Amino acid sequence: MLGVCAAMWAVAAEAEPVTLLAFGDSLTQGYGLEQGSGLVPQLEDWLKDQGREVTVINGGVSGDTTAGGLARIDWSLTPEVEALMVILGGNDLLRGTDPATVRANLEGILQAGASRDLPMLLVGMQSAQNFGADYKAAFDAIYPELADQFETVFVPSFLGLLSDSGDPADLRGHMQPDGIHPSAQGVARIVEALGPSVLEVLDRVPDKR
Repeated sequence: MLGVCAAMWAVAAEAEPVTLLAFGDSLTQGYGLEQGSGLVPQLEDWLKDQGREVTVINGGVSGDTTAGGLARIDWSLTPEVEALMVILGGNDLLRGTDPATVRANLEGILQAGASRDLPMLLVGMQSAQNFGADYKAAFDAIYPELADQFETVFVPSFLGLLSDSGDPADLRGHMQPDGIHPSAQGVARIVEALGPSVLEVLDRVPDKR
């Protein structure tokens, strides 16, 4: 009888879901998409199709910047959160925010996760040429350097998940009419490309058994 109970307890422990916080802006929140079509629900479904019991918390706020993210990260990291995915910086790019400021904000966000010993995934953003070559070089360097500093799993470019080139012409068929946010089909493509990196983060979560 004790052996049966132990086996049942082990099965229950294996089935206990991991909680991942997807922390970002409208790209995470699911702007312009029907319920169930955004990044978070599609990612959660994809992970479950891979046999993972995962609850993905939607920590996306439309219009948010890295400064806004830094202001809310502490209270967003509730006790149940066991892993953190950060997708922020697109709105900073649209505003031409100083890369040094963006770096400091993202560093603070990742430090909050690191202080809780959370496995983390950082998804990079890459600047267009609008603000000049120096701005682009400084901005694009932020993400790989912080990923190295905090030893996060790293995806170099959010748009690169849709197209290797990141060329807007290549992306057009996967975007909403605003040309900024992916369509439901675009999100599905992103999830397929992003999923393996998320699995890598989940594999770093300590076994709760």
